[in-house]
Formats: sequence, structure tokens, C-alpha cells
Amino acid sequence: MQLQGTYTAIVTPFGRDGRVDYGALKALIEQQADAGVDGVVPVGTTGESPTLNVEEHEQVVATAIEACRGRMTVIAGTGANATREAIELTRHAMEAGADATLQVTPYYNKPSQEGLYRHFMAVADLGLPVVLYNIPGRTGREIAVDTMVRLADHERIVALKEAGGSVDRVSEIINRCAMTILSGDDSLTFPMMAVGAKGVVSVASNVAPRPVTEMTHAALAGRWDEARALHARYYPLFRDLFIDTNPIPVKAALAMMGRIEERYRLPMCEMSDEKRMVLRQTLEALGLV
Repeated sequence: MQLQGTYTAIVTPFGRDGRVDYGALKALIEQQADAGVDGVVPVGTTGESPTLNVEEHEQVVATAIEACRGRMTVIAGTGANATREAIELTRHAMEAGADATLQVTPYYNKPSQEGLYRHFMAVADLGLPVVLYNIPGRTGREIAVDTMVRLADHERIVALKEAGGSVDRVSEIINRCAMTILSGDDSLTFPMMAVGAKGVVSVASNVAPRPVTEMTHAALAGRWDEARALHARYYPLFRDLFIDTNPIPVKAALAMMGRIEERYRLPMCEMSDEKRMVLRQTLEALGLV
């Protein structure tokens, strides 16, 4: 399985009653398809996976698959800090028709590198293509490069979403194994692609799907000046969508654009008025609101 381009870490919209708004989710996915995005990633961090129960988690994945209708790749977020739970969620995603699974590093319990290796191998043995997700700032544990090299031997481990903040680490991984790298940070997509990454799992493409897709496709085609110009233009958006904890700013931005209700589940809550003003100014400057 070859993954490249832009994969939107799609938000999970909630209605005024606090329930998942599946109609709004379908509408968001339709906008992604119209913009030419390569795929969507439901129920990742941006999809507020920690606040969804298992039934909701599975229904969001199934709804995303149905809404995509084969037009885009669906990489279902089915990671967990317990291997048994990750396997159960991944098995459901397989049965629902997902194309791949995103497996975050188990969080809080801080397993050893051997524990990480066994965890990811157990999920990969199910047979669904696996995208590993390295984000030590949230999980408290990095997937070491040596561990990445070991995992790359599994035919079903096809890519890494790298959100460790290091372009140098991307170079090292590419130098040591045949692993497709997708940036996990919008602001680092261009520099990571410059050293060999193949695209991004993007938060910003919820708000600006076409420009982010054009940037990654330009880079893949070797049109570096075009990609660099898009990076420069949209960098303020990449930056300010992380002015508060993700996905608070991106849901606020989508609400400003009239696409979803601005609803969160505790412990996530609205950003301050000062931060909201900064985000709105950035959206206005780019003509997004």
C-alpha cells in the first residue's frame, strides 16, 4: 500500500445536545472529497478519540467509510494504550472496510521499546495496513529509530505519522529503512517532504483542504517553488491552529466558517477570547472567513 499526499485528521462534530453530529461529519468529508484530498483519518487525536465511547468510535469510523464511498483512503484511528483494545477496534475497522489503521504509541503506561514492538506487531498481524503514530509530546514515549527499523520488516506496517518535531529524525529513519513517512505537524510538512517524507496527516486541511493538498502534490511532483510558496502563505494557519490544544482551534475555526457547531467534551473546552481573536485574524487574512 502506497500512501502519499494529504490525509485529513478529520474532526468529530458534536451537536448542541453533545452527541456526535453524523450529518455534519458527512458534510465535512464531502468537502474534503471536493477539494481532492487523498484521504481522511477519523477518530485520531483531532477526532477527540479520548472522549468517544467504543460505540461512538466504531460508528464514526463506519460513517467516514460510508461517506468516502471509495473516493478517498480511510485510515481509521484505532490505537489504544491497551493492546487488546487496539486489536478490537482495529478488527471492527477492518470489517467496516477501512483501508488502513493509525496506531498511536500507547500512552500514559510508557511501555519499553520491546513492549512497543510487540504491541504494534500484534496489531499488524491482523492484516490491515498499519500507519504508526509517533507523538511523544502526548504519549510520553517515543518509538525509537531502532524499533522503527525492526517494525519496518512487517509487510503490513506501511508508514509512520511522525509528530516528534524533528526533520533530522525523518532523515535518519529514511536512511535506515524503507518506511513511508507522513508529517504529523502541518508546519513541518514542507521541510519533511524536502528530505523524503511523502505527505501529511493534516489538521489544517480540515479548514483549507485544497491548499494543503496542492502543497503536498506540488512537492511530490518536484515543483518545490510552488510548494514552498504555499507553505509560506499558509504557515500562519499552520501555526495558529495550535495556539491552544488540538483540536480546540480547528473546531473553533470550522465554527467561524459555519461548518460545525463549536462543541467540545470536557476536559476540552473553548479557548480564550484573546486566542480566538488571533485565530480569526489569521482566517480573515487568508480569506477563509
